[in-house]
Amino acid sequence: MRKSIVILIVGALLGSAAGFALGIFFYPYIFLADIVASDQVDNKSARKIVATGTFIHANPADPIHYGKGKVTAYQDLVHLEGDFEVGPGPKFHVYLVPEKNVIPSTNVSRTMFVDLGRLKAFKGSQNYPVPAGADLNRYGSVVIWCEQFGVLISPAALKFN
Repeated sequence: MRKSIVILIVGALLGSAAGFALGIFFYPYIFLADIVASDQVDNKSARKIVATGTFIHANPADPIHYGKGKVTAYQDLVHLEGDFEVGPGPKFHVYLVPEKNVIPSTNVSRTMFVDLGRLKAFKGSQNYPVPAGADLNRYGSVVIWCEQFGVLISPAALKFN
């Protein structure tokens, strides 16, 4: 009887932990994958485009961590264009990274990156203000980074005008 109770308790704890872990992993796929952002750039004609880039699938062998679409950098704003899309996951952030060629082995967290904020949606156009004092000319890439697991999701090398 006592052994059965111990087995039941251990099983319940392991089952709860596994369910929680799976819930954290699948939550973005189930509840957030269909949200499409639609931010617009205010006074677009009055803004100067500093750089443009295209998000790439950094590691084609990894079907979960991908990205695509264009990014436009203005002097005070980074705009992910309407064709932007990444595979869903937890705690994605938009970074400005000094390196031009960011690859999966790049240790982004050890660079002098600028965190522009948490990704608003996995699809669609989004605006991220550039902090005062940040010189876009010092950053070679815009990167989507998973802070939870320290994984590169998708980099976009910037081409300056």
